[in-house]
Order: sequence, then C-alpha cells, then structure tokens
Amino acid sequence: MVAAERGTRRLTAVSLEAARLGLHPGQKATDAMALVPELATAEAEPEADAQALSALVDWCVRFSPAVAADPPDGLVLDISGLAHLWGGEAELMADFRARLAGAGVFVRLAVADTAAAAWGLAHYGRDGTIAAPGAQRESLGGLPPAALKLDLETAAQIERLGFRRLSQLFALPRGPFAKRFGQAALTRLDQALGRTAEALAFRRPSTPWLARLAFAEPISAPEDLARVAFDAAAKLCARLDEAGKGARRFELFFHRLDGASPSVAAGLALPGRDANRIAKLLAPKIETVDPGFGIEVVTLAAFEVEALSGRQAELQGAARPGVEEGLSPLVDRLVNRLGEDRVWRAVPVESHVPEASLARGRPLAPAAGARPWDPEAPRPVRLFRRPEPLEAVVALTPDDPPNQFRWRGRLHRVRRAEGPERVGEEWWKGEIEAVSVGHVRDYYRVEDADGGRFWLFRAGLYDAGEPPKWWLHGVFG
Repeated sequence: MVAAERGTRRLTAVSLEAARLGLHPGQKATDAMALVPELATAEAEPEADAQALSALVDWCVRFSPAVAADPPDGLVLDISGLAHLWGGEAELMADFRARLAGAGVFVRLAVADTAAAAWGLAHYGRDGTIAAPGAQRESLGGLPPAALKLDLETAAQIERLGFRRLSQLFALPRGPFAKRFGQAALTRLDQALGRTAEALAFRRPSTPWLARLAFAEPISAPEDLARVAFDAAAKLCARLDEAGKGARRFELFFHRLDGASPSVAAGLALPGRDANRIAKLLAPKIETVDPGFGIEVVTLAAFEVEALSGRQAELQGAARPGVEEGLSPLVDRLVNRLGEDRVWRAVPVESHVPEASLARGRPLAPAAGARPWDPEAPRPVRLFRRPEPLEAVVALTPDDPPNQFRWRGRLHRVRRAEGPERVGEEWWKGEIEAVSVGHVRDYYRVEDADGGRFWLFRAGLYDAGEPPKWWLHGVFG
C-alpha cells in the first residue's frame, strides 16, 4: 500500500512476501520498486481503514466490553477477570484468532499486565506470547528499544548508542535516561513496567463483571432471546451474589453472525442482583433487536458495581405471591420506559438563589454533601421555570405585602402574608462590577381568600420614580 507523505510516496503497509524481500512501511516507493521491480502496489485508504478498525472494535465486545482502538492497525482489550469464561487466556486467544482468521483477518497477539507491554510483545516478540503476571521486565528484556513504541528518531538514537535490548535500558538510572532520551521515553518505559498508568480511550467502560453464553446453533426467535437474557442474568447475578455486590446498570449484547453486536440496557435505581427483575426490564427492549442471520453469542455486562449486603425483604409467607414490595421496582420500570433524564429527584444545593438551590439526582439516592433546605424559609412545591408577571398589584407601603394581585386574568385578594425575605444575586461568582440592585428580590408567602398559597416577589429596591414590578415564582401545595 502506497500513500503520499510530504510530497514523497512511501509504503504504508507491506505483505509478508514483500517483508521477506526487505521492504518495510515508511520506505520510499521508488526505492522499493528498485529492489523489487515486479512489486504490485495500491493506493492506501486511511479513512476506510479507520472505519474498518472502528467496526472491529464493536465486534470485539463479544470478548470484552472494554476495547480501545490503537490506530492505525491495533486493538487493546482489557480481559481482566474474563479469561475464565473461555477456560483461560490461551483458549480466549485461540478463539479470538480463529474467528478473525475465518473472516480473512490475520493478527499478532500478546497478553500482559500492561497495555504497553502487550503492544511490545505483539509487535516485536513471539506471536501468541502470554506474559506471566508481574513478569513484564523478563518478557520484554530481549526485545529491541522500538518495542516501547517510541518515535523513530528516539529509537534510532538509542540503538546508535549501543543499546540493542530493553534489558540494557532497564539497568540505566532514571535521571540520566530521561535527560538523554527525554521524558516521553521514560514514561513509555514506566507504562510498560506498570509503574505509570496509561490512558486508553475505551469505547465502553472497563468491567470484569461479564457473563457469556455461546450457542451450538444460532438463535433468532424472540422467545429464545428473552430466555437467554434471563440465563445470562442468572449467571452474572450468581457471581455478584458470591462477591456480595450489586450493579446499577446492565447491558446485554447480541453478537450476530455478520459481526454486528446490537445491545439493550437496563438501569436500576439502587444496586441489585435479582435476575428475574433484570430480565423483566430487558424484555421490552429485546423486541427491538434485529437478530439478522442469527445470534451466536450473548454477553451481559454489569456496570457501576457496588458492595451490596443481603437483607431480608419480608417474612416468610407474609406477602402475597407475585407482589413487588418497595418503591425501587416501580422507579426502575419508569426509568427504563421513559428514560433516565425524565425520572429524577430534586436534591438540595447550598444556594440562597431559588433557581440554583436544587439539582437533579437519582430517584432513590440519598442527598449527600449539601445541607437540607431551611425549614424556616420554605420553598414552594411547584417552582416555575420562569417567574410570571403579576398585574393590578396593590400594597399599602413599599415594604408591605400586596393586598391583591391579578395572575393569569384572575384577581386574588390576599388574606394572610409573610415576609419579606430578601434574596440577592451570587455576586462572588461573577464580576463585581456587574452586580446590580435591580437583581434584588423581596419574597412574600401569601394566601388568598380561597386558600391558595403563592410565592411572589417584588423585583429591585423601591424607587419612587418607577412603579414596582411584581412576579409570581411558585405555588405551595
């Protein structure tokens, strides 16, 4: 494959036969043609390659929910805690290799504790290497410096100084190493040995909580999909129960024969591990899944896993069979039917400004961090998104509550009133020059002759030259 780079056409990829003839990526096309006159070339398509790599990332979710692309031609899979589903790391690697080879994709594979070590072993080590836990130094010691994924100039400089193996670099003091070859090279060395974490852009978050079901024959019937959803949930929930944990979100992947992996998800208001309940939440969404030519593997992943102690929900025989107790199942059904952004709980925020004194929180999660609302200054049950203007407001003095007001065309005569409660803007959050007395509000809690209770305010300080402006901000229940 050939592409133009800074006005020069260079090789971007070579076949195994071309590599045996001495050709390599980055070589000038003219030099390659001089060495191999019968060389067959084709234009590189980097955009198509990126799309194919992205599709491969989605396909790999059948092996791990945490898959990251390593452009232009690499993949990183986090298989922590997942290899037992295949019988071990070697069996997982063999299945992975066989499936890709069946699609005409041939790969070099390696398994190690760190992504950087796995990259070096896959590119410069023996294909199929599985490094022992904690043995990155020994596994990488015989590889060339380029196995650290250094830039070409740094790798060439290291080799010119006589360092041919990484074991020689491991023996160097850190200070002189960083001064001679740069901090980036030292960082790559630390990432390979596990001293420094490496940032990876996983398509989905990493989780070791995964259940996998493989079928002898592909399935496609809706009732079969619903049944395997329960089987996968039962398998995963058994693991969670053994570990004393529960999860807030479950995602079920259906791996089709054509490589696509459509998924459905269900969320819980509180951490849980009830397979029946999870399967019921997933069942309505499974009807939207297109099985294509058949589904060969199903995986269920749990996210937001937390410790969950067992508790007795009811006395034996005290409740009628089939009756769900508690508010959590209802909230779960509403969230999964309406969407996470439409079911929420108002939690207090430490702010005296009414619009900023609450935030959206999980429906059943306890409010943590902020103090509760002040009972001496109650707020309405219904707070309007925007205050609504009032008309025909009559007050005896500027600081008195109104005797009457007109709202939405109806006249209300005030029988009782409390206030004022003066509220100013949060001047410390912005420019002090922008603070204005026009943003001051005097709030009153009033009750009309019919028993309706309202929360209204006068905007700005009293000015004899201008009539006061009154607004209604909320209604008490």
